[in-house]
Amino acid sequence: MIVKDVINYLEELAPLNYAEDFDNVGLLVGDKQSKVTGVLVTLDTLEAVVDEAIEKNCNLIVSFHPIIFKGLKKITGKSYVERTVLKAIKNDIAIFAIHTALDNALKGVNDIICNTLGLTNKKILIPQKGTIKKLTTYVPTKNAESLRTELFKAGAGNIGNYDNCSFNTEGKGTYRGNESSKPQVGIKGELHEEPETQISVTFSKHIEPRLLNTLFEHHPYEEVAFEVTTLDNYNQNIGIGMVGEIVNSEKTETFLQFVKEKMNVSCIRHSNLIKENVSKIAVLGGSGSFAISAAKAAGADILITSDLKYHDFFSAENDIILADIGHYESEQFTKTFLVDYLSKKITNFAVVLSTTNTNPVKYL
Repeated sequence: MIVKDVINYLEELAPLNYAEDFDNVGLLVGDKQSKVTGVLVTLDTLEAVVDEAIEKNCNLIVSFHPIIFKGLKKITGKSYVERTVLKAIKNDIAIFAIHTALDNALKGVNDIICNTLGLTNKKILIPQKGTIKKLTTYVPTKNAESLRTELFKAGAGNIGNYDNCSFNTEGKGTYRGNESSKPQVGIKGELHEEPETQISVTFSKHIEPRLLNTLFEHHPYEEVAFEVTTLDNYNQNIGIGMVGEIVNSEKTETFLQFVKEKMNVSCIRHSNLIKENVSKIAVLGGSGSFAISAAKAAGADILITSDLKYHDFFSAENDIILADIGHYESEQFTKTFLVDYLSKKITNFAVVLSTTNTNPVKYL
């Protein structure tokens, strides 16, 4: 197995197309064609993690956070980032980062938190826009059914709990080929009319190359007429944060103690406990101050996130409880999740959970 094969498995789980624009995801160091000896999964890639990879004969590090976030103009070893990258290159170790692609995945970071806390009726808190596209094409009616079937196989027409979704309109197409044309239907140089079906299907943007290849391969015409448009619809299965419910309403302080236990945190910074009981819970792993208004709009009693600043707590405004459990703590179970996922996909070499604690924040 090569590095690219492992990346393909990870993109099945969390397509990189859905990472945030500011992020730096994907293969950061290394060659996609390199043969893999082992995979080490970590939350952060530091020098100590590279040392661990060397010790455990793993030449691919799958990291949640990207070690290279801003552009590197020099790699001289002056910073921890440069030293980590240098050591990885010297030892032929590839580094792949998944970060906000997994944040925005339906079965990703925030789903892990929800499952850890036993939340039900889970929904994306901030669905993404611009991730749903529509393909419209025109095909001889006699070929419409077979082309639709191939488009469905390629992943088109999946909407929520439904698949094989399309809209079809019967009409008449006209065309005339020039001397260089090779029409599959009709005669070049002559105007031709053909009973055609207009097929429209929606699809997730990450499958566009595959879908267009399928269209060109199975469409009977030499020149395929088609349109691809990006829809403004929110994608209910892609987005950051989640909101769910606990089975029975609980006393707020009791629930926060439960969160401390389940999320393995030593302390929780929180706003005024304005509600005696909580039942609807919003979560967002990592820095989540930007989600406060969305959590309020969703009717959440509490938002569990991290990296809240002093003035962020004022924005609770007695509408919601804000709970900061720590950045590392909110994402700590991600690497275990990735190890379990990859271990089910890969059986011919080791997928290893890093034992290096990369949390830079310490508590007394």
